[in-house]
Amino acid sequence: MARDRARIAKPRLRILMGSEIAIGPGKADLLEAIAGSGSISAAARQMGMSYRRAWTLVEVMNRSFRGPLVDTLTGGTGGGGARVTELGADVLARYRAMETRAAVAVAPEMRAFARLLASPGKP
Repeated sequence: MARDRARIAKPRLRILMGSEIAIGPGKADLLEAIAGSGSISAAARQMGMSYRRAWTLVEVMNRSFRGPLVDTLTGGTGGGGARVTELGADVLARYRAMETRAAVAVAPEMRAFARLLASPGKP
């Protein structure tokens, strides 16, 4: 039973810049989706969020780092688009590495902590 809870309970790493989350799990997923689709709107659809929400997250990321993590391309006959910058790719790779290291570091404590959690589906 503790093993089931351990699979559900997991730590989440967020990097704060003041009171804003510069990058966290959702923003990292959004960066990956933009890199894969070449579009903020396609990434938003893929993640089940509004374009407005995705754009707001991109704006926060872009102002939280030394340069933009996502560049937008102006529309034209082929339409616009977006790309993850070199800085964005570096930030994403480093964030994913930190997530992995953090999860490994707290794994023993998470197993113990999971025993304190209610069972899934328990009211």
